[in-house]
Amino acid sequence: MEYRMLGTSGIEVSVIGMGCWPMAGVGWTGIDDDQSLAALKTAIDQGITLIDTAYMYGQNGESERLVAKAIAECREQIVLATKCGLHWEGDLMIRDSSRSQILKEFEESLRRLNTDYVDLYQVHAFDEKTPIQETAETLAELLSEGKIRAIGVSNYDSDQMKEFARYAPLHSNQPPYNILMREIELDLLPHCQAENVGVVTYWPLYRGLLTGKYGRGHKFPDGDSRIDNPHFNGSSLDATLEMLEQIRPIAEACNKSVAQTVINWTANQPGITAALCGATRPEHVAQNVEAVGWHLSEAQMQSIAGAAKARTEK
Repeated sequence: MEYRMLGTSGIEVSVIGMGCWPMAGVGWTGIDDDQSLAALKTAIDQGITLIDTAYMYGQNGESERLVAKAIAECREQIVLATKCGLHWEGDLMIRDSSRSQILKEFEESLRRLNTDYVDLYQVHAFDEKTPIQETAETLAELLSEGKIRAIGVSNYDSDQMKEFARYAPLHSNQPPYNILMREIELDLLPHCQAENVGVVTYWPLYRGLLTGKYGRGHKFPDGDSRIDNPHFNGSSLDATLEMLEQIRPIAEACNKSVAQTVINWTANQPGITAALCGATRPEHVAQNVEAVGWHLSEAQMQSIAGAAKARTEK
């Protein structure tokens, strides 16, 4: 495993992080708590220190509760990241980053996680109804009290980050990023590099699409939110599969899978601190870990970028 510093936080994190959204069971099927717990323990055994969850991962905190079980005997070795600002009201996802809601969620997360501090506390998404100043100052207060070690945001753009940073230290942002979704390269990533803000990306494999295992005709079970996702259907899927076939020879030359090669490319882009890989099975974690500890050549990096560029231009 490789490790990098998370912005100016003074915290070192594994380049591969454990994304704990899938094990919450919302939008996914076939989730087994025992297997998810085994996946978390495998991640820890394989050197993954960054474990990322959230208050709203599960209708009743299922993800945070599982994480608590996994880290019970090794809490001090883990960079525990969770998020606030999104919660469920029935089947509705509500954005609320007000001071009162954040403090309520924080205390509940501590109970679920069976800990008295959080290493990286992140605002899950921008809340247009709450002033950024109120949100930022609330997290700054938790930081000054020693209840959290670092402050992050997720899904914020650069202007929102600049406003947030007026009122609180900002150590990281968590945006989506992969070879198909590269929008952050235009503005957000350069801003984070200039301000030494860590970037912890999610969706490096875009919910499994970039593994190449979901070909034409694949049937997702009822309840899987990928059923209606246009990227998993029709001409969009065909174009992605064609792109992955162009990447396959590079993967084979490195003696790696296409998925591992795609993760490696993503994790080694300038400005990227870590890539969160979701997994609910131990074998999937082991495969993700093999995505780092080696490097693509500059020519291979450019070839992959070229294949992705050609895909987006179709």
